[in-house]
Amino acid sequence: MRAKDGTIIYVGKAKNLSDRVKQYFQESNLYSRGWKLPSLLPLIAKIDYVTTASERDALVLEEKLIKEYQPFFNSLGKDGKSYPYLKITMGEDYPRLQLTRRVVRGKDLYFGPYPKSSIVKGLMRFLWKSKYAPLRPCKWAFSREKPLDPRKINTCIYYHTGQCPAPCAGKISYENYREIAERLADFLDGHFGNITERITALMHRHAEKWEYEQAAVYRNFLHALDHMRERVIVGRFKDDKITTAMQNTDKLKRLAQVIGSRRLPAHIEAFDNSHLFGREAVGCMVCYINGEKNHEHYRRFKIRSKLPEKGGSDFAMMEESVYRRLRQLKRDPSQIPDLILLDGGKSQISAAMNAFDRAGLYIPFISLAETHEGIYLPGAAESIKLPIGDPALNLLMEIRDEVHRFAITYHRKLRNKAELTGHQKQEGLIDGKDPAGRDL
Repeated sequence: MRAKDGTIIYVGKAKNLSDRVKQYFQESNLYSRGWKLPSLLPLIAKIDYVTTASERDALVLEEKLIKEYQPFFNSLGKDGKSYPYLKITMGEDYPRLQLTRRVVRGKDLYFGPYPKSSIVKGLMRFLWKSKYAPLRPCKWAFSREKPLDPRKINTCIYYHTGQCPAPCAGKISYENYREIAERLADFLDGHFGNITERITALMHRHAEKWEYEQAAVYRNFLHALDHMRERVIVGRFKDDKITTAMQNTDKLKRLAQVIGSRRLPAHIEAFDNSHLFGREAVGCMVCYINGEKNHEHYRRFKIRSKLPEKGGSDFAMMEESVYRRLRQLKRDPSQIPDLILLDGGKSQISAAMNAFDRAGLYIPFISLAETHEGIYLPGAAESIKLPIGDPALNLLMEIRDEVHRFAITYHRKLRNKAELTGHQKQEGLIDGKDPAGRDL
């Protein structure tokens, strides 16, 4: 939240940003939080927001921004503390597992950060008690070259109770102890194997026997795994990255306003075709999420429709590409975009409508005409023309140019392959034969 002069006065995070912001402006909440809310509201001139990959990501980014900008209305997060990491001291001959708030480059391995430290502490206890990763809990410094004083070993309660593998006393070899540490590192890196299924089965088994305390232990362990599965990418967020994310948000808000959408088009898929007089006809789709390219969702389609001889049909090719993508989305609804963008004008709008009718699935869509950069909406008689430099138009043109590049690249690849194959046939070099019919 910014004041009129652009100063950041408050930073917060929410799973549902709309509901969270509404709470600030409800009269019933106005005086329920003391002096801060009535003082904050009159000063808000603009609200910027950044979409993150997970709740854990949002928590870490919130902490980073509060520490950096020290907003007046944030009371928590201004101190020097940061979210903790799990550290395996691989620089030692006999590593330990520790919770730390400082990351120091070296041989030690760090995992995190973990905003909910209580969950991680519970996970550490479980891994220790279950003997899945019983690394030594002591703080003694020793190695293979400098063994630990036997008097210190005799005073160790973990050694006498058998809770520690006791590498200091030679109960476990150096190689076997390092294997335990490496297995734990692999686990903390997200390679859980089938442990989730085994723990779930144990939880249900104890619950059926009314052993709810033990079942709760396994339940908490599963919660910790879910917390660890969330990948934190905020570590790569630099100032320019945050600025770009906010600019992308402004573009998406402007686009939603232009096309009359009540929902922010955070996930956009764009379609285009390419061919040479109907030969090597292809359709392609690119994906943008939160204003950024998402290469994993790019798709390519070899056109199967029968096209006119010595010519193509952009209408038929667009309909086929969109229809085939819609069939994929019906199998995996989690990937359904907020908006579809077509490269073209009114004819592409009609092609998409045919594809939606055939697939039995409708997604909001628009088209962008390259000739005059007009935005066509379904059913609209005229296109929407935005001034050059408009944030929404800039975003649409960027996406349109990207799908155009992707389609041409794929078409050229197939065309070059076809030309090479044709040349080989002419020379008799196909199917492993030379012009005389002899094996090559």
